[in-house]
Amino acid sequence: MLQLPGPPTLEVAIRRSSRARRVSLRVSGLDGRATLTMPSWYPEADALRFLREKESWLRQALDRVPARQPVAPGGDILFKGQFLRVREGAGHHIRLEDDHLIVPLDPSGTRTAQRVETFLKASARAVLMPVVSRHTEQLGRAARAIALRDTRSRWGSCTADGRLMFSWRLIMAPPQVLDYVAAHEVAHLAYMDHSRAFWDCVERLMPDYTAHRHWLRTHGPQLHSYCFKARSSAESG
Repeated sequence: MLQLPGPPTLEVAIRRSSRARRVSLRVSGLDGRATLTMPSWYPEADALRFLREKESWLRQALDRVPARQPVAPGGDILFKGQFLRVREGAGHHIRLEDDHLIVPLDPSGTRTAQRVETFLKASARAVLMPVVSRHTEQLGRAARAIALRDTRSRWGSCTADGRLMFSWRLIMAPPQVLDYVAAHEVAHLAYMDHSRAFWDCVERLMPDYTAHRHWLRTHGPQLHSYCFKARSSAESG
């Protein structure tokens, strides 16, 4: 761990890699964690000098990371591109009422975030399944399996044997954005790369995909700013 004196003092994790060919500095758009990656042979003194040269960039990148937002009664949560106010109410199940997300009363104050997370996961699966089916039918390819995870580095993935994975946080984005990610991963069933042919395939599945791709690049960090647990990129180099 390297430190830059403040205010505020900045801590930067060090990652040595035998595969690294140069020094690079990354700031996670999810939690603001700064990591400096360098070749295994690189002197730490040179790494500190590099870090000092990039200090201005680093502080600006950290300022752009959205503040973490705990999920609790009285707060807001994004759902299908719209803000909902989280509110406690009678009953045993989460429900939608106008622009409110009503969660069961929780005297302990410890289960609300977990219940909202469970609701978002179930909603994401319910929406993604038919969307993926629509795209696979149009493409003429079948997905072997669909999984949901809370991934840090990608919104979706496709394995060589046809297994699709999606971040359940996509349910917080506008429906067209989720639709784009589904089209993107389904297109990988035919093209396991990002060639021109791949992007042409995405465009056939979703002709206006570029606007939704831009939305995700711009607002993605906000989706990751919601904190459902106690502790639940920019790049330079």
